Amino acid sequence: MTAIHLAPLHVPFARRRQTWAIATWLSFPFVSIVAFLLILVWPRLTLLALGYVVFILVDKSPFHGGRPSQWVRRLAFWRWLRDYFPVELVATTQLDPKKNYLFGYHPHGIVSIGAVTNFGTEANEFSKLFPGISLRLLTLNLHFFIPFWRDLLLSLGVASVGKGCIDNILSKGPGSSCMIVVGGSAEVFLAVPGTYDLVLSGRYGFVRVALKNGASLVPVFSFGENDCWDQVQKPKGTFVRFVQDAFKKLSQLTVPVANGRGFFNYDIGLLPRRRRIVSIVGAPIDCPKTPSPSEELVHEYHQKYIEGLKALYEQYKDQYAPDRKKEFTVI
Repeated sequence: MTAIHLAPLHVPFARRRQTWAIATWLSFPFVSIVAFLLILVWPRLTLLALGYVVFILVDKSPFHGGRPSQWVRRLAFWRWLRDYFPVELVATTQLDPKKNYLFGYHPHGIVSIGAVTNFGTEANEFSKLFPGISLRLLTLNLHFFIPFWRDLLLSLGVASVGKGCIDNILSKGPGSSCMIVVGGSAEVFLAVPGTYDLVLSGRYGFVRVALKNGASLVPVFSFGENDCWDQVQKPKGTFVRFVQDAFKKLSQLTVPVANGRGFFNYDIGLLPRRRRIVSIVGAPIDCPKTPSPSEELVHEYHQKYIEGLKALYEQYKDQYAPDRKKEFTVI
């Protein structure tokens, strides 16, 4: 039986605050749902709750780039969350603010902590590293139907990953850009510590939309994203995997069986382990504006993108992943 290592009683306040921040972030969607249901069943607030539901159904902000608040993006809370791991952001080049960019984030990990921290907030001062670039992190539409949680995401500038939303963002003018976690939920089951298996084969949609809009593709490789939780692998045919696949088909969300640490121990729990996450932003790949790109052109730039992403990995792997168990693999 594996020994459980308890956290010491006397932990610096800053570290306690960091643990509270990550626990709050991860639990917020579930707390939001419970809070809304309580308001809904409270007779004095039922009409207010129903009015909020109508607002959610008619609000088009998720499909037009969110409604970012710099005040929310700059809250100290995000720096506490950043320091828990810690999360870092490295720029290998400058980006021309006169252009538009479509960033691809890899790997997805369990919950894309690096993507949220580095590109959904100002915890690592994205706007100072890339002045003039207005970036929107994109996610599944389902998130925008969760009361209160949706409003937090929108205030961070998070928006829908739908093609229409991407077109809206990239057409807003110079510097307007967006980020897609390309591997999506299919990559969640591959989030195993020390490995970098990326779902990229056959994923041409993001390249096609970049070509149609004349947006430059920017590869982003995030070392450590897969290292925060251990994941119990459930093969096809098991009951747990059947439930996971059924839930994914129903909601587009993947729910892994993962283990991290707890509030008071370092071996069992739902919290992520403190593992360094470093997101490296690579050089842009300029795409010619092509309203109707051919399959050959899409495949050509898809290959260029993979090569750019792999170059990032090769350049920084010994620095940021010296204990890796497996090399970069495209699936």
